[in-house]
Amino acid sequence: MKRIVFAFALTSMLWSCKTINTQSTKVQAVQATINLNEVKNDQVFVTVNAPAVTTNEIIYRIPKTVPGTYSEDNYGRYIEDLKAYDKKGNVLEVKKLDENSWTITKAKGLSKITYLVNDTFDTEKGTAFGKDDVFSPAGSNIIADKNFMINTHCFIGYFDNFMATPYQVTVNHPENLSGSTSMTDQDSSTTTDLFVTSRYAELVENPIMYSKPDNTTFTVDGMEIQISVYSPTGKYTAESITPEMKTMMTAQKNFLGKINATKKYTVLLYLSSMKEDDAQGFGALEHPTATTVVLPEIMEKDELVKSMMDVVSHEFFHIVTPLTIHSKEIQFFDYNAPKMSEHLWMYEGVTEYFANLFQINQSLIPEEDFYDRLAEKIEEANALNDTMPFTDMSANVLKQPYKDQYLNVYQKGTLIGMCIDIIIREKSNGQRGILDLMQKLSNEYGVSKPFNDADLFDKITALTYPEVGEFLKTYVAGPTPIPYEIYLAKVGLAKSIVQEPAAVFIKGQTPYVMVNPNNNEISVVPNMDLNVFFTHLGLKGDDVILEINNIAYSYDNIYDMINQSAKWKENEEITLKIRRNGKEELLKGIVKLPYEDREKIDVTDDSKKQLKEAWLKA
Repeated sequence: MKRIVFAFALTSMLWSCKTINTQSTKVQAVQATINLNEVKNDQVFVTVNAPAVTTNEIIYRIPKTVPGTYSEDNYGRYIEDLKAYDKKGNVLEVKKLDENSWTITKAKGLSKITYLVNDTFDTEKGTAFGKDDVFSPAGSNIIADKNFMINTHCFIGYFDNFMATPYQVTVNHPENLSGSTSMTDQDSSTTTDLFVTSRYAELVENPIMYSKPDNTTFTVDGMEIQISVYSPTGKYTAESITPEMKTMMTAQKNFLGKINATKKYTVLLYLSSMKEDDAQGFGALEHPTATTVVLPEIMEKDELVKSMMDVVSHEFFHIVTPLTIHSKEIQFFDYNAPKMSEHLWMYEGVTEYFANLFQINQSLIPEEDFYDRLAEKIEEANALNDTMPFTDMSANVLKQPYKDQYLNVYQKGTLIGMCIDIIIREKSNGQRGILDLMQKLSNEYGVSKPFNDADLFDKITALTYPEVGEFLKTYVAGPTPIPYEIYLAKVGLAKSIVQEPAAVFIKGQTPYVMVNPNNNEISVVPNMDLNVFFTHLGLKGDDVILEINNIAYSYDNIYDMINQSAKWKENEEITLKIRRNGKEELLKGIVKLPYEDREKIDVTDDSKKQLKEAWLKA
């Protein structure tokens, strides 16, 4: 998973599988039907035909959590009016056990269950993911005749002891909508799709997005890649972003080399209107053959493409780990009583490291950009708990205080990958790195062969060097902060602190401006210590910003205002039209930018150039 926290939050303001023996040796299938043709009260009707049950009671469950989210989201809370029927159509007694589970009595006669599904996008606030909100790329959307984001775990559950049973899922849909997925539709009808999976876990890993057809397809090194886009106003199309996506994914395939886990890969991009009843959680969620992405439609194309490159590249590299290399906790994932693996440093950290390294390796970004990214991650990692053992945090990530440290998988996790990469490069005289290690682990294990959590460090040490094993024990399993300067020095780099211009309209994740939802006007947040940009021009809390340099701004183009402010230079002239206490005023002056101390990484030792080049370019 990759979450993006945008520099603003609008309106308040701008921001695998658990295989269990079936009850019968007879080959059966769970047959489910999702009806997208009749949406009532913004709900979808689902029917699930049960396999042959041999016990008096059976439990039907909707997942509490799913792989890749690292949060307990309780998808069962979006299910209403669950009913069970026998073969004669009689209603069977159903008792709700908890938020995600229902017990059905007289289960030997069970024929089917039915229920209504609410979508998650409608209720998201954008501030409580992992608590009250479901992270949008792991959620669902229902807009009759326009869009259905079907993360299958939101719509279809499983019967206890039947998770290894094949699933046959029928989707009835309007003729003007088509479903984009990596699964194969086995029904030739234009209004009915049939998808068959070998077990529940395979179904969960295959999202589907129904919308007016807007797809492109291209092939990279034998892999078919499909890009599917839903843009509510039509601002973007699949074709408009495909050239950049093809360039990026071609570079990723070149970087991965021999690692090739899938023949088809689908990117589902949902662009949110950011209205109160639309998605608010931006980023992506990985699957073995797909990525679901949710971003704001209001973004300008260069920002959209950059965000797509960051999140899709991260999710795509998950085909290495955990989708190929993973522990038993992931292979035998329990959707309602999950046990987490100790190795988020690898699943998310190494993945995020690859998502950055491949860009310099394939010449998509300059060296300075790559160093800036590492420096930012060091700065952000230092702001989190740097003495909490990463293995402890990973194994306990669903509960506090570990849960609050989850974001460190993208910061310190990346840096762990960097340090291991540099150690291997140094010990092998530049011939091998962490990608070589991941290739060896892929050969040792694989999609259907998990490792034991407790054995991974020893296996990595055997495949690399004792120094890698000591690093893992000391800095990943232990409480010792990583001395990054030691590892950077091995490749001729050093850290320093510099002052650089900061964002004008936001500090960290706290905005200085907000949007009035009643009229879309932008105003200065009241009762807040404003930065020098505001104070120098005499801006005050509650001032409404109408124009800047003769350009009118509101909710509709606030992203333009944010982007333009990043281009302002110190002491350049600026004019603002504001409304204060009901009266319009013109403020004229010069731009004074806020400055912040930033970590910076530079080349300081050219004698290490050969090893540095091997690290970045080999």
